[in-house]
Amino acid sequence: MYEWVLWFHIISFISWFAVLFYLPRLFVYHSENIENSGFVKIVKIQEMKLYKYIGVPAMWTTVLSGAYLSYMIGFAGNGWLHPKISLVVLLIIYFFSMNKYRLEFLEDRCTKSGKFFRIYNEVPTILMMIIVAMVVMKPF
Repeated sequence: MYEWVLWFHIISFISWFAVLFYLPRLFVYHSENIENSGFVKIVKIQEMKLYKYIGVPAMWTTVLSGAYLSYMIGFAGNGWLHPKISLVVLLIIYFFSMNKYRLEFLEDRCTKSGKFFRIYNEVPTILMMIIVAMVVMKPF
């Protein structure tokens, strides 16, 4: 069973990261084309569908399958797991912050620039690199 849950966890993780990488890119386009009402109308739909229909289920399946895997391997003797889980908590906070910006864009009240969202878009990349390093190298 462990291997199947691990497989599912990896698939969920990849799906969640697709959203974590792409939604902020949509925010860049949205903020830089705010005057183009036709584009804005379409990108609002894309943002909503990406977040609600892919992001939310992928986040929950990643978290739940990861919790099962953590339980199965045990916390004792796996010191790398503690910082990894802390980084995942940061990713969850980041994910919910994306929804905050999505809702601001939906209500036409987001004032952040494309440059802000380009920098904001780097957060999941950095966290992913550290998380994967923790899992592969198990430094603690």
